[in-house]
Amino acid sequence: MARKKRNIPEQFRAGEKKVTEKKPAYRDEFQTKVGKRIEDFGTKFEGKSKNILYGLAAVAVLAVLILIFFSWNRRSNAQAQTALGKAIETTVAQVGDSPGPAGSTEKTFKTERERADAAIAEFQAVADKFGGEVGDKAKYFVAVNKLKIDRPTAVQELETLAQKSGEIGTLSKFALAQAKTDAGDLEGAAGLYQTLAGLENPILSKDTINFELAKIYEKQGKKDEAVNLYFNIVKAASEAKDLDDKPVPLSETAKTAKEKLTQLNPEKAKEIPEPAPVMPTGMPFGM
Repeated sequence: MARKKRNIPEQFRAGEKKVTEKKPAYRDEFQTKVGKRIEDFGTKFEGKSKNILYGLAAVAVLAVLILIFFSWNRRSNAQAQTALGKAIETTVAQVGDSPGPAGSTEKTFKTERERADAAIAEFQAVADKFGGEVGDKAKYFVAVNKLKIDRPTAVQELETLAQKSGEIGTLSKFALAQAKTDAGDLEGAAGLYQTLAGLENPILSKDTINFELAKIYEKQGKKDEAVNLYFNIVKAASEAKDLDDKPVPLSETAKTAKEKLTQLNPEKAKEIPEPAPVMPTGMPFGM
């Protein structure tokens, strides 16, 4: 009897692959410290349409930042990974007048501009010293930090980086699309999101990209296009199963897309069945 193919969402596919890998990924103190800082920061803003540094602190981009750092660490020398790790740590450092806990070595800054200035200097030093692939990554972080304090220059730098292939080109297009949205250039932003949505293996989730594109369509008055994108996001999420063939809870993106769909087209939203109630054991009622 043929085994039933499971509908596994994107976020679980990478994990499924890693199960077969016996070689453990390298981790150092910066991976642990920076990863925890980003996770805490992402949790604070999860489910909200807020962007710190115009895209760097969006939950999706923060997750990708961790991915970039971890994957790049496995291909880099210790000196380079330490320099990049310190700069990333600065980027996500605490901002406020309150001092850190006694004995803490974590960086703190009084203002976001002060933090951005410090991060820009550190990333630029990394770019100047190492160049190449790591230099491009550092330049990306320079640009997204610079959006907060020198938008015209930052946009120019992102446009240059967006021409590159791979993860830096993808992330730069995403950050540039957000900057164009903030500046009112909806056509330009939509074009970038459409390009990202058409990539075979985007480093960013297709749901994240399509959700942002749907918001652009809403602002442009293209209701039907927005409804279709929201519908597809929610339908796929509602049908997703984990590795044990159990329903996967809706992500924050899917939940918000569902709310948007219900507002724009209640009848269309009804085409997606409500998930079955789940018992404490994790099994749906009636099983």
